Amino acid sequence: MTLPSLRLKANADRRLRAGHLWVYSNEVDVAATPLNAFAAGDQAILEAAGGKPLGIVALSPNNLICARLLSRDLQHPLDKSLLVHRLKVALSLRERLFDKPFYRLAFGDSDLLPGLVVDRFADVLVVQLASATMERHKDAILEALLQVLKPSGVLWKNDSAARDAEGLERYVAVAHGQVPEWVALEENGVKFEAPVLEGQKTGWFYDHRMNRARLAPYVKGKRVLDLFSYIGGWGIQAAAFGASEVVCVDASEFALDGVERNAALNGLSEKVASIEGDVFEALRELKAAEERFDVVVADPPAFIKRKKDLKNGEAAYRRLNEQAMRLLNKDGILVSASCSMHLPEDDLQNILLGSARHLDRNLQLLERGGQGPDHPVHPAIAETRYIKSLTCRLLPNG
Repeated sequence: MTLPSLRLKANADRRLRAGHLWVYSNEVDVAATPLNAFAAGDQAILEAAGGKPLGIVALSPNNLICARLLSRDLQHPLDKSLLVHRLKVALSLRERLFDKPFYRLAFGDSDLLPGLVVDRFADVLVVQLASATMERHKDAILEALLQVLKPSGVLWKNDSAARDAEGLERYVAVAHGQVPEWVALEENGVKFEAPVLEGQKTGWFYDHRMNRARLAPYVKGKRVLDLFSYIGGWGIQAAAFGASEVVCVDASEFALDGVERNAALNGLSEKVASIEGDVFEALRELKAAEERFDVVVADPPAFIKRKKDLKNGEAAYRRLNEQAMRLLNKDGILVSASCSMHLPEDDLQNILLGSARHLDRNLQLLERGGQGPDHPVHPAIAETRYIKSLTCRLLPNG
């Protein structure tokens, strides 16, 4: 395969030599190698200003991040061979970490597979292709997955907004074998079924696995409120860990049907109730009814999807956590989580402190959590570290 060149401006190679994988459009010498000469999904040899090759990149010429490094070895462009190798490397980590085949198998840039996410549910794989390059190589991706894992079913879950920036259509389609509407998984010893066809993202959120495990010592014999519960990842595990009662709140009837399904799966139906509706309205109604909880879990969707959302997003986190605190008993536990990459952990901590002080409560920070190791962080790419989970104790002022 003979690839064209993409030339960088002087000194623009420093970040890449230091370990970063992204090229920004303003770093490209467009006089020597115009970006409009490339199509989304093309591969090219990335060159420093002096012409020295740095590796092979995948092109997104119309985006601010116009190229992502696929390989520093010019002998290995993106093809089935490279995909098989990278997937085997990724699999070796997950098999070391987990004794059962339920995890995120591939996490984009962090696994040197930019634009590719694969979640594994035993013999069923759910695959997200977020770049034109990966979309163009979907046949090779499928072949590589079949070779490495021999799954009974593979689903393309390509309905995310990330595809819009690449000019890609959204779709959901079975790529191989049979994929049921609900697939089984196990997390922290608790059984679940996830709606991979109709559910959010890949159907499940493996990223909070370790943080949900941390619930165990806090919930035994306690009354628990799970906000933005989805299908009960936090709430059902709290019940399984010995909570006396769990209330799950979500706006989606479909998600709460999943809560009911997963509670029954674990013999926990009598412990688990649900409230369908807007979470903020539900919080106000619970407060008006003078309901109180020993543990509240607040794990909302990303309130800050872009930097321009920062101010409004921070206000939403403040409102959510303050309302959650109002429902806590005198010695209560709040688990406050965020999946907003643009919200640093220290800012979430400050939001919690400000909310506690506004309510004249004292805050103790007990545990900090991030995403599980099947969502590894690339040390040069801050965007790959996005999950925050803070376990706090709320005490009366005095």
